[in-house]
Parts: sequence; C-alpha cells; structure tokens
Amino acid sequence: MLDKPKHVRAHQRLAGFAPGAGFVPRAVIPLLLLAILLLLVPSCGHPKQARADVPPPPASTPAASSTGSPAASRPEGAAKNDRLPGAESSDTDPAEPTIPAAAKPLATETGRASWYGPPYHNRVGSNGEVYNMHAMTAAHRTLPLGSIVRVTNLKTGHAALVRITDRGPFIPGRVVDLSLAAARKVDVYLPGVAEVKVEVMQTPLPLDTGGKWAVQIGGFPHEKEASKLADHLTRRYRTARVLRFASPAGDWWVRVRVLDDDRERARQLADETETTEGAVFLVRLD
Repeated sequence: MLDKPKHVRAHQRLAGFAPGAGFVPRAVIPLLLLAILLLLVPSCGHPKQARADVPPPPASTPAASSTGSPAASRPEGAAKNDRLPGAESSDTDPAEPTIPAAAKPLATETGRASWYGPPYHNRVGSNGEVYNMHAMTAAHRTLPLGSIVRVTNLKTGHAALVRITDRGPFIPGRVVDLSLAAARKVDVYLPGVAEVKVEVMQTPLPLDTGGKWAVQIGGFPHEKEASKLADHLTRRYRTARVLRFASPAGDWWVRVRVLDDDRERARQLADETETTEGAVFLVRLD
C-alpha cells in the first residue's frame, strides 16, 4: 500500500483516527475505559464479608432424673397430718362400714356437722392412717378412734355409717367433721354445715372410762400467740407436756397432755384455761 500523503495523515490525526488496521477512533477509547471501570466497581466497591466459623451448640444434656424417694419418716416433733411421700391416691372407697343388723345405739348427740378435704387429704390422721377424703370416715373429738357412728341429717333424713379416724372439728358448736364422701351422702357437702344426729353404733374402747385425754387450744393465726400461751401453760402446769404445732390449714395450735393423760385432770385444765383467740377443747387421743 502506498503511503498516504502527509496532508492526508495530518487530517486523519486531527479527525481522531489512529493509523493501523481497524482504525479505532481515539474519542471512543475513553468510553471503553469507562465501561471497563463500571464493570469492576461492583466487585471492588463492596468489601467481602469476613467468614465467621460459629461452633455448633453443645449437645443437650438430659436432666438428671430422681429415682430416690424422700425419707418416709416424719421429723421428730412434727405434728400429725403431715403429708406422707407416695401417699397420693385418687382411689375412692365409698363403701360404708358394716355393723350387725340388730345393733343398738350406745350413745346419741346432736349438733352441727361439717366436712373436710384438702389440705388434709393424703395426710396422716390421728389414728395413724392416711386420710382419704373419698372414704366413709369422720373426725370426732372424744369418741374412741375406730368407733362406727351413724350420722343423720335432721333436715333431709339422709344417713350414713362412718368410721372415726381423726380428731376434730375444732370449732365451737360442731360435733363431727365428715369426709367428702360422707358429706355427699348426708347432704352436708353443698351447704357446708348441717344439723345432724350422731349415734354411736360400735366402739372398740369404753366411752365413759379410761382413755388418753388432752386439751387442744386454737387455732391461732400466728405462731407468736401460740408460743406465748404454750410458755404460760408450761410454767403453770409443770407436770403437763405442752406442744405447739402448725396445722395444714396454716394456723397454730397448742396441745396440753396432762399427767397420766387423765380425763379429769384434762377436763379441769380445760375449765381453767382462757384465751383471747381460738377456743379450748377436750380431746381424746386414743
């Protein structure tokens, strides 16, 4: 190829063409460089995130299971009605105790009946058995434990036989505290309290002689009042054993066991004792 005249080459340089194959206009070169830079900006403008190696969570450890049961022995000095480990039971025992068909009442009294369930359910009663509010039992202050009595609602006429397993009720004017099952049969459950007749049908021990007797005083809302009275009675009756204890209901009681658990001594102490709170009750322990 013949060389172009000088004036032609000069004209081409002024027009922005470079000599050589494919003549690339010089004005296009900046545009190409700009496009290349734009392609590189996304990868250069944002720094890469640092990789964090997070360790996996530790393997869950199964909670230790307790296979041992609490000690079944009652702490020394604890009052009765403590809940026994493993005593939980929802079994019902609605059967009434049985008596001979020709049995005659040995004694009769009238008064108000109430009933008790929680928090006494599944706790040890005065006879050493676990109280089951679904069984046909009752509490009485002075009848020998194990006695069988017939309780009759004086308003509705409904009656049931129950076995005395516990002590109470410790509320003036009430003569018997029924289990939940018995209260339902005698129509005491819904009203809570009802006038009843209590007939003693059987008893394992004499009613009028013997027995182990004590005086129970309470309940006190606070331990301080119970302790004050217990200290006073301890100083006054030096031969008596005075115990204060908390009931499952949360109040406090004082029990005084006189010398030889004698009934007449206990009755005399009950007659001589006055308290600004609670009430005084003669109670049989056996």
